[in-house]
Amino acid sequence: MSRSGRKEEETLIEMSGTGDDDISVLTEIKTPDSAGEDLNGPLYEINSNADSEIRSHSEIDKNLQSKDSVFFCDGIRRIDFVLSYVDDPNKEVDRKKSDRRREFEMNLQKAGLELETEDKKESESGKIYFLKIHAPWEVLCTYAEVLNLKMPIRSNDMEAKADNPLHWLIRIFKLPYNVMNPEDDYFTAPFNKQKQELFKIEDQSKFFSPATRNRIVYYILSRCPYGVGEEKRKFGVKRLLSNGTYTSAFPLHDCQYWKLSMDGKCESERYTLYKHWARFGKFYKEQPLDLIRKYYGEKIGIYFAWLGFYTEMLFFAAIVGFFCFLYGWITMDESISSKEICDNDIGGQIIMCPLCDKRCEFWRLNSTCEPSQYSHLFDNVATLFFAIFMGIWVTLFLEFWKRRQARLEYEWDLVDFEEEQQQLQLRPEYEAKCTHKKKNPVTQEMEPYLPITSKAARFCFSGATVLFWISLIIASMIAIIVYRLAVYAAFASIMENNHTLEPISGLLTPQLATSVTASCLNFIVIMILNFLYERVAIWITDMEIPRTHLEYENRLTMKMFLFQFVNYYSSCFYVAFFKGKFVGFPGDYTYMFNSWRNEECDPAGCLIELTTQLTIVMAGKQIWGNIQEALVPFVWNWWRSRRARNSPENLYSRWEQDYDLQIFGQLGLFYEYLEMVVQFGFITLFVASFPLAPLLALLNNILEIRVDAWKLTTQFRRPFAAKAHSIGVWQEILNGMAVLSVVTNAFIVAFTSDMIPRLVYYYAYSENEASPMSGYINSSLSVFDISDFSDLSTPETNEMNVTLCRYRDYRYPPDHHKRYHHTMQYWHILAAKMAFIIIMEHVVFVVKFFVAWLIPDVPSEVKARIKREKYLTQRILHEYELTKLQQKLAGKEHCAEVAKQVQATEGKVQLSAYM
Repeated sequence: MSRSGRKEEETLIEMSGTGDDDISVLTEIKTPDSAGEDLNGPLYEINSNADSEIRSHSEIDKNLQSKDSVFFCDGIRRIDFVLSYVDDPNKEVDRKKSDRRREFEMNLQKAGLELETEDKKESESGKIYFLKIHAPWEVLCTYAEVLNLKMPIRSNDMEAKADNPLHWLIRIFKLPYNVMNPEDDYFTAPFNKQKQELFKIEDQSKFFSPATRNRIVYYILSRCPYGVGEEKRKFGVKRLLSNGTYTSAFPLHDCQYWKLSMDGKCESERYTLYKHWARFGKFYKEQPLDLIRKYYGEKIGIYFAWLGFYTEMLFFAAIVGFFCFLYGWITMDESISSKEICDNDIGGQIIMCPLCDKRCEFWRLNSTCEPSQYSHLFDNVATLFFAIFMGIWVTLFLEFWKRRQARLEYEWDLVDFEEEQQQLQLRPEYEAKCTHKKKNPVTQEMEPYLPITSKAARFCFSGATVLFWISLIIASMIAIIVYRLAVYAAFASIMENNHTLEPISGLLTPQLATSVTASCLNFIVIMILNFLYERVAIWITDMEIPRTHLEYENRLTMKMFLFQFVNYYSSCFYVAFFKGKFVGFPGDYTYMFNSWRNEECDPAGCLIELTTQLTIVMAGKQIWGNIQEALVPFVWNWWRSRRARNSPENLYSRWEQDYDLQIFGQLGLFYEYLEMVVQFGFITLFVASFPLAPLLALLNNILEIRVDAWKLTTQFRRPFAAKAHSIGVWQEILNGMAVLSVVTNAFIVAFTSDMIPRLVYYYAYSENEASPMSGYINSSLSVFDISDFSDLSTPETNEMNVTLCRYRDYRYPPDHHKRYHHTMQYWHILAAKMAFIIIMEHVVFVVKFFVAWLIPDVPSEVKARIKREKYLTQRILHEYELTKLQQKLAGKEHCAEVAKQVQATEGKVQLSAYM
């Protein structure tokens, strides 16, 4: 995907001062060889004598080691992260970058990391240095405690879930057990460096997974200081990437995706993911969520879990929507309204008033025969049922997702996880920009803060920028409306005078031609504005200097969603709620800007035009999105690696292969969520006009899951692992759209479809008991005397010699004493519409809230397992403390204080058991 693949414009990280609490931990761990480095040598000779011995020993084995390996040259130390750079010592700029790198790498070694540099002569291009980083056991233990990581302490002895008795029916959708469950189930506890023997450490090299290791190393890299000479003291690899000191920073994939690693010590999880998940032929298989979480981290895992659950729920909405559409198709020939419009003796004898001023002619109602028939596909009694069903479906989706999310929190050890430690702490950009400090009332420590005056100024500027861009969207929508008004007359003139278009004139009416071309033009404008605003939103969010990573993502999310909401849905709102509602009548038309006459709906209603608009925008967005996500990264990667892929494998190393891939970026998942939430809006806000929308979304999402999996596994560098216990602020956005969808669908059924006017005619105005809907079309059209046209509206030609014409409204005829005033039927219909909206909203909302109350957010089974695990974990920890204290007591007889500690610990165990 090009959006997530492109490099983000990072804010410059500048840091003043010398005593920053958040990075002090980086200098607490020092390797024995970290003191007294000679900073005058080449960058790749920073290591101490001990490292030099390893290098000299590894030179012998370098030629024997596979270039696809993910280990240092010694074949023992795993590569946890890779930095790359281009260095030309003859250039002054590169010498300054070289000094920065030397200082940065020295501080990395002080933090305990081990480094190894691949000379540029070893690279395929002969220009790029690759700095390989390894985190030894001591560093991993320290930062596992800093990040409060939960690690296994004992095998889970709780009973597993009972097998589904219908398991054999869904066997075809299942994946092998070892793929679905890549790890054993353990009780876990926050890691404690001083209590290592308490944890289930069978092999130190495998105790921390590669995803955990790269997360720890990235944490260190993002806070490691650098800066030489007159520069301010700065820190963080982001700043070094933005100023070109390093060209890239990434963790390694563990193997090539199309074959297993030749190194037996590698897990080859990437190959497993590609084989069982990322191939399009596996579209019907379940997702290996535990393996995704293990390889990419919880944040990416929770996204694919949500996307998979959303797709499963779409299946039920798609089935119901398809049957509603099928009902409309089957009953299409039974529609009395369509029959009357198509009947030459009825619709053929009704002369309609011109749809535009001057250039448009009078026309016969039966010229809209085909559009009226197709309108019945979506405007029938099933529309009401489907609108109510979707109001309940969206509640079920959100409530059942909460349960699914709670189960994942338990299974992925996120129950006590409020927010990720890395997200709650201050952003490096915030620390760099905020020079003022104040005491935190909670921690009683000095920390940077942004003065209220600066914060207010930044928010005002940000708000003004957002309002300007939203105004720009509204202006573009008005321009599209003006286009519709301006070109309609041209289409009408062309189609009426062009005999070659007669075969399709019944299907392609001027209204439909205008609607289709305007929808396509609107989609193009949407894509252009979307492309521009993405960059503006990132820029103004950076300018606000959010305090934490979570705050940064939430602010950017709200800005982008607000813009996307207006950008994608404004045209649909116009067609649904404004078009044809404020047109006046032939003697007194309403004009936009006193120049263009407002659009009228087709005699069959505006619902078919809303369906056209929704289909073009929704389908066009999905097709364009899939092209961006699949084709663009593939072509870009092929172009970058076209020479290297022709080289022998021993010249194309694992880090070079990953270097040639696209960058997923910190906002990669943000764009994925945004795409799906916009789609969610299409299938909920306007679904009453297009029952097939959930089916289109289902087909797209089946493809979307595999496209996202394929590009993440094959086309992108491995993103560093991050934790997340939920989909974050997107949950609140979905809840808001669910409530709004009830209102919009009620208004669509009431004001955009013709259902309420038909029902009022059926029960109150029908005079034919044998066929109650007979005469509805004649009842819904008012009469106008053409002599009452204003000079601006009078048609230039009148070849039919018309004296009276009809128009869509409920007004008295010209010979009535209340000529052209609304009839009582109009007021009855309006009252029925308002009553329907109130009743439908209250019924759906009552059902929604009852369903939400009935379904608990956390399954009772999960609650019981959480309590059981907490109790057993506390008991294990207390028993461990008790054993230690007893050992201490045995060595110190008559020690009353220790005896009291033993007694207190036993009391804790008893209290825990009681609770």
